[in-house]
Amino acid sequence: MDSSFDIFLTAPPGLEAVLRDEVAAAGFADPIATAGGVTVKGGWDEVWRANLVLRGAGQVLARVGGFRAFHLAQLDKRARKFDWAALLRPDVPVRVEVTCKNSKIYHDRAAKQRIERAISETLGTPIDPKASLRILARIEDDYVGFSVDTSGAPLHRRGYKEQVGKAPMRETLAALFLRQCGYDGQEPVVDPMCGSGTFVIEAAEIAAGLAPGRVRRFAFEDLACFDDAGWSALKATVGAAPQATSFAFQGSDRDDGAIRMSKGNADRAGVADLCSFTRAAVSDLPRPEGPPGLVMVNPPYGARIGNRKLLFALYGALGQTLQQGFAGWRVGIVTSDGGLAKATGLDLKAGPPVAFGGLKVKLYQAGPL
Repeated sequence: MDSSFDIFLTAPPGLEAVLRDEVAAAGFADPIATAGGVTVKGGWDEVWRANLVLRGAGQVLARVGGFRAFHLAQLDKRARKFDWAALLRPDVPVRVEVTCKNSKIYHDRAAKQRIERAISETLGTPIDPKASLRILARIEDDYVGFSVDTSGAPLHRRGYKEQVGKAPMRETLAALFLRQCGYDGQEPVVDPMCGSGTFVIEAAEIAAGLAPGRVRRFAFEDLACFDDAGWSALKATVGAAPQATSFAFQGSDRDDGAIRMSKGNADRAGVADLCSFTRAAVSDLPRPEGPPGLVMVNPPYGARIGNRKLLFALYGALGQTLQQGFAGWRVGIVTSDGGLAKATGLDLKAGPPVAFGGLKVKLYQAGPL
């Protein structure tokens, strides 16, 4: 198996370029934005680091090799010669997922059975449809390409958010929207409808230089090629301890439950000392002392939460409050409804549509006010 291979970092369609910028800033060489994500070249060290430090990637897929196959018998024979022992352990279950496109092998279920048998009979690795370790086989134009999902649980599961409200914002998506607004940890962030605190906590972690994957486990830890000592050394040197920051990270919400959730999540994330959460209506939003920064908010859209007609007043109150009390601040509003965004009265510019919870949302930006 080659020491260098393609590594595919998944992103929500519409935000691939934003993830590419993050990947480049993190020091990965020559990232290329493609449909659904970003591709870089590297080895296992880059795979470990990508899982640990990238905030916007949803999963890290290592494209470990492949071969041409024109019929099932050939697939069976060549799958048995593939170097599974360099990748998998005989004591760790694995599941196989197959997709077929524009190939003479078109029956994905039959192809899946051949690959599963090749793994289990040559290596002894158990096949389990519920296993957290996944081998992904893509058969396209008669080429069988193998990838391993090195993340396991999606990367938005940072390991601290035990409580969420309705329609929570994924941490990975929040990180990409913050980056799209130009946020780099060098300014305060305020969220006047903070829900479970995702934007505020994510911003505080960025400012503190904390690695998003520092407290969770990854699927790659079950691979045959995993280097436990090297991984421990990497975690100890990259984003393990918070850096000092003087900026405010403030969340408010009119719901007491949301404030309790946010405080608990910030505490588990280790940034409780950097964040403040208070119960307040949008019209009572306090401006933090100090320099201007970014107001980042994911209000209800009326599609799943709230009555759309009543939400026009809420968006209007948000815009009025920001115009009156947040001079010099930039604004980012995530919503699926352009009419509601317009109701703020702010001079908003819309970004590309992004899939979120069965809807298409856009990031609307304004400012400095």
